[in-house]
Amino acid sequence: MSQVNLLPPELRERQAIRRTTSLVVAAGLVVLALIGVFYFFQVQRLSQTQSDLEAQQSRNARLVSQIASLQEFADLQAELASKEALLGEIFVNEVSWSSALLDVSRVIPDASYLTNLTGQITPTVVGEVATEPTGGTPETALIGNMTFAGVANQTETIATWITRLEDVQGWVNAWVSSAQEDAPFSRIYTFSNGLDLTQEAATARGRGVAP
Repeated sequence: MSQVNLLPPELRERQAIRRTTSLVVAAGLVVLALIGVFYFFQVQRLSQTQSDLEAQQSRNARLVSQIASLQEFADLQAELASKEALLGEIFVNEVSWSSALLDVSRVIPDASYLTNLTGQITPTVVGEVATEPTGGTPETALIGNMTFAGVANQTETIATWITRLEDVQGWVNAWVSSAQEDAPFSRIYTFSNGLDLTQEAATARGRGVAP
């Protein structure tokens, strides 16, 4: 059996328009609801972010206050470091002359004696970069010298003296400046000589390797 729609075409068209309008309105309401939910969650996130920011700012303020209270100790540490650096410059290439005298007494031949001994260190400038030793390694870098004057029995004694000087750690390049016989055939000689000091002759503090 076939069905026949007896409604006028205009009425059917209005019904179709109403259904379409209802569907559009319903879809719009759903979209508005979704936007409302999204907005709600965004507001919640923004509120949480603002709370976190305020808490972080509060922690930062406390840290700044703590740092300010500790600045005095930082200043003292900087002052200590500056004084330690200055002390290191003052004692650079320091030589223990008392130890040097002991070494001299240990190596000088029995058939001789000294009438003069002079030692000097290459000067450094305090407050500027410490003067570097004269080129080379610590075994060869020169930091000063020592000179001697004395009297010896026979030239062999002077030769022994020169040889023994270089047996001392940090003493190198021993030389004889002069050797003059006091009287003909006396075999007693007045001599003068010297040697160079390397960085190995410096104290541990002078080498900067230990307090």
